[in-house]
Amino acid sequence: MTWAILAAGLILLIVGAEILVKGAARLAASMGMPALVIGLTVVAFGTSAPELAVSVKSAWSGETELAIANVVGSNIFNILFILGLAALVSPLMVSRQLIRQDVPIMILVCAVAALMAWNGTLAVWEAGTLFAGLVVYTVFLFVQGRRNNGVAQGEEVAQETVPTWRNLVLVLAGLALLVMGSRWLVESAVAIASSLGVSEAVIGLTIVAAGTSLPEVMTSIMATVRGQRDIAIGNVVGSNVFNVLCVLGLSGLVSPEPLVAGSQLATLDIPVMVGVAMLCLPLFFTGASLTRFEGALFLVLYVSYVWYTVALTLGVSYLLMMQTVLIYGLVPLVLIVVAGCLVRDLRERRAAR
Repeated sequence: MTWAILAAGLILLIVGAEILVKGAARLAASMGMPALVIGLTVVAFGTSAPELAVSVKSAWSGETELAIANVVGSNIFNILFILGLAALVSPLMVSRQLIRQDVPIMILVCAVAALMAWNGTLAVWEAGTLFAGLVVYTVFLFVQGRRNNGVAQGEEVAQETVPTWRNLVLVLAGLALLVMGSRWLVESAVAIASSLGVSEAVIGLTIVAAGTSLPEVMTSIMATVRGQRDIAIGNVVGSNVFNVLCVLGLSGLVSPEPLVAGSQLATLDIPVMVGVAMLCLPLFFTGASLTRFEGALFLVLYVSYVWYTVALTLGVSYLLMMQTVLIYGLVPLVLIVVAGCLVRDLRERRAAR
């Protein structure tokens, strides 16, 4: 029965993502909004519903560290795993707005949250500031989209004249299926892992953390397959901004006590979240795309991060050797790749002149 629920959850995710992307793309056209704006707001906020539910419930129940850990883990997963996997399916072209505006906003938001949590807690006034930032960001995007009078990409979308209410029904139905599917998939996966003797620590750091981001996974992959790549990338960037401003902000507002960032969160996970957000900017800037090679690099980084986190939690014997490999091997490799991309892009720009 558990395996059947697992399969059903996966099917709901696939169907829900397909419906959501189709409805969101049509909605963008009917409202005169660019697909990127819809991806950054409607799709991104909707697919972050599982993170919102988990963090708010955790904060309300007094599990204040889990509320922050869920946001940080989801943001790292969104960038490294989702964008990496989507780029492997098909190289992602990055719009100028993302490079110049939305990715810098994502980096700024993550950095602000890191500074707020530096002392180990997130006070109520800090959470309120983050939530207020969400309102300002959302209003700004819609006003900008209206002003630019963008047109959704794709001839099929532009030619279809579907009433707005039907598009909204598709979006809401897709979101409902995504949330239900992710819940079934996470619960069944946890049950299966427990029956196989996997520890609770490993389950929490892998299945549950990635499970709340499954809607973003399916939505971005399906958007990439359908050619709606602005929605694919905008979904990830918008979800990360939403996670920090809304999920973290609202969790801090409803929590009976300040949210807590433990030593590992403050010294490892939150800096990694900021670091991977910053990594997007130079890679997106070079060639205005995320290539398959760069997508593979993102996946390697995510596997390394999860492996190290699990190893640190379990206190494995090879932890010191792993730290050495990551610090003196993987980190320099990433810096070399980024430097190489920047040099290549500079040469191409000079040659074009």
